[in-house]
Amino acid sequence: MSRTFEGKTLRFSHVGSALEVVLNRAPCNEIGLETLTELEVLANYVRDGASGARAMIFYSEIPTGFSAGADLKALYTGIVERRAKGMTMAAATQEVRSFLDRIHSVFNAFDMAPFTTIAATHGVVFGGGFELALTCDVIIADKSARFCFPELRLGLVPGFGGIPRLSRDVGNAVVRDLLLTGRSLNATRAHEVGLVSQLVARGEVLAATRALATQTARFDAATTTTAKTFMKPIPTEQLANEKALFTMLFTSPIVEAALAKFFHSTDVRPYLP
Repeated sequence: MSRTFEGKTLRFSHVGSALEVVLNRAPCNEIGLETLTELEVLANYVRDGASGARAMIFYSEIPTGFSAGADLKALYTGIVERRAKGMTMAAATQEVRSFLDRIHSVFNAFDMAPFTTIAATHGVVFGGGFELALTCDVIIADKSARFCFPELRLGLVPGFGGIPRLSRDVGNAVVRDLLLTGRSLNATRAHEVGLVSQLVARGEVLAATRALATQTARFDAATTTTAKTFMKPIPTEQLANEKALFTMLFTSPIVEAALAKFFHSTDVRPYLP
């Protein structure tokens, strides 16, 4: 029996043969504990076969974009509150590691889904939001989309599996450019380097994504699953190394200072480069 879910940060329901997941947490679908908990509901549903869905679509109803990534303000507030209660940095770091373990479990479930998964992107596709899109088999973008890993500004590397998954999909020169410069790729460039499979006009990304989902559902489900397993192996060792590196870097005072700067920023969208 198909399921419908209505959460505070996302919802999902079946539309035809596809499971559609709508991200809807202002200001730009930041991924914090509440979003993670709701993503875990979705991941469990996917692991159980999603009631026979033949495709899954992620898209955002937030005008600013697909997702700005991790909820950095909540992360900084949590550090300050725990410090006030006497929690050591080591204990706080362990909490971060626990969060990473959970998010990796969720993202791996999406990556290994036994059906075609598609990210319909527009506007900001940054950090953890970019990493969510990279779990999908196909990324479609409208011309407003921008893809970025801004983590080095915080003294960190991406922690939700972004670098191993991006390395699986595009050349190392692109990966290093994104990681080491913190610059964003616009939709046209993302299409040129093979990150984005289809580039469409503003406002047309969902229609294009639904058309693709319908097309992929025409083929035998078991064959689709087999093809995905062959074409899209999970980079297990690299994902584990990334988590370890992120956790190690998180103990640096550079990170706390950068988070504080972000938290106190008066910019309307401080996540932009």
